[in-house]
Amino acid sequence: MVAMGVLIVTGTVTLVVLIVQRAGGLASSSGVARMDLALDQPAGSRIAGIAAIEAGGAPGLAIWMQRPDGTEAVLLLDTRRGRIAGEVRPAGAAGISSR
Repeated sequence: MVAMGVLIVTGTVTLVVLIVQRAGGLASSSGVARMDLALDQPAGSRIAGIAAIEAGGAPGLAIWMQRPDGTEAVLLLDTRRGRIAGEVRPAGAAGISSR
């Protein structure tokens, strides 16, 4: 059971790294993608899914968050600037915000 959890976490981290590299994320001089970013979510939040996106020709990520209070949101990550570009929540959860 613990081994399955470790495999799921390892696979998710690998997937995120590959998506950021292929989306043209922030690159260091060694050519390896590196991005330091805090999602600023409540303690106990978890990433439920990640998808590569393209908006206006710019690569990005959509990160589906599940929060401990039962709400969910999709964070839109601008991989070129290394910041959260916006947040989409279900209609009953106070609409859409942009950062």
